[in-house]
Amino acid sequence: MLSDVMEDYLKAIYQLQRETDERIKTSAIAEELDVTSPTVTSMLDKLEDRGLVDREKYRGVTLTGEGETVALEVIRHHRLLEAYLTEHLDYDWAEVHEEADRLEHHISENFEARVADALDQPTVDPHGSPIPSADLEPPERPDGASVTEFDEGDVVIVEEVADRDAEVLSYLADHGVEPGVELEIMEVAPFGMVTARSSSHDDSVSLPESVAHHVRVAVPAELEQ
Repeated sequence: MLSDVMEDYLKAIYQLQRETDERIKTSAIAEELDVTSPTVTSMLDKLEDRGLVDREKYRGVTLTGEGETVALEVIRHHRLLEAYLTEHLDYDWAEVHEEADRLEHHISENFEARVADALDQPTVDPHGSPIPSADLEPPERPDGASVTEFDEGDVVIVEEVADRDAEVLSYLADHGVEPGVELEIMEVAPFGMVTARSSSHDDSVSLPESVAHHVRVAVPAELEQ
């Protein structure tokens, strides 16, 4: 049986792998989980012994098939829990990440199935992140890109918002930056600040590059050429 910490590492590696075609460095995992590199190295030894990661010295790690399956199951639990907490227990979308982190390791497959049924088999969580299917196939990532990659005058639809920082999520929600809303890019500053206006909010919102980078958007279908 895997510990909660082992599952957290596998989930972190999976999420980092989704952002690159390269092996994941120890330093990247340490930053993702806010731990030291020696701590990561020690855990990777354990995960490698269990056949959950494939390691190459000085090049980093990737998940094995078994490791990916474990990661996908934890992510499915997490995102279903986020959806259930917001839809049925009136949690704010800024609150659910930490709550789901605590619960994701401890629910049964029967409970998971009942939650999915209660939510009518959702495909995304409240932040727009895709929920792995019950057969744990890796979900397709939406075709969108970071809002930082668009220009002044562009009109885009918010697809996904990173769920890690509760303060950032509250700020975005207060200014109408949520999955499904339309954004008009008003200004892109040379230092990366993006100013936009949401279709659901009267005032514009300024997004520092560190925040804007985690807002994924796409061009509305009717505006694609």
